Amino acid sequence: MKIVIAEDDYRVADIHQQFLERVGGVEVLASASTAAETLHLVGNLKPDLLLLDVYMPDSLGIHIIGALREACPGLQIILITAATDRMVLENALNQGVIDYLIKPIELERLSVAIAKALHTRKVLEGGGEVDQTLIDRLFRVDVKPEPADLPKGIDQLTLEKVKELLGQQEEGVTAEALGQLFGASRTTSRRYLEYLISIGEAKAELVYGIVGRPERKYKRK
Repeated sequence: MKIVIAEDDYRVADIHQQFLERVGGVEVLASASTAAETLHLVGNLKPDLLLLDVYMPDSLGIHIIGALREACPGLQIILITAATDRMVLENALNQGVIDYLIKPIELERLSVAIAKALHTRKVLEGGGEVDQTLIDRLFRVDVKPEPADLPKGIDQLTLEKVKELLGQQEEGVTAEALGQLFGASRTTSRRYLEYLISIGEAKAELVYGIVGRPERKYKRK
């Protein structure tokens, strides 16, 4: 899935791009800092998904959604904004954005939004007749990244094992201790655990011992 980022703050755009580069199945084509540049890039590059900021220097992002869809039919749009105005939300919903994220956004929440966009694209490209099962798949809310969307360094079989073992640790477990259970290093174990946090299937908390630095303990949600 090809993505364009529209964000006037280059630091925020860079954070979004760095995160997306770790997500499997997506490619960031370019970033735009103005509404005019966004329209130009979308028209030329024909991305599958646009991360669109509301407050652009030359126009509100919601004011160019119609032109964006004309330039690139089928474009999915995730609105990212500091706006908490209910009218902005209503406008976005009426124009068919697939998700709405309020700044400062959490990477875990962005991960869910990207997974939703990937899921929608796969369903629509699947072919065959439209039935209620397909409709239910398309409009469901609890979308999780599918195996093909796993980031580099995450293996599906190992991930399932980690989830199984983590679910057995009612009091929580450190990355090192869990790694010993499935025969992996602390670094590898933590990579899987942090990925589970990013997709909303685990949580972590700091535990302070008698001596030494605090440790992160992980639990299934």
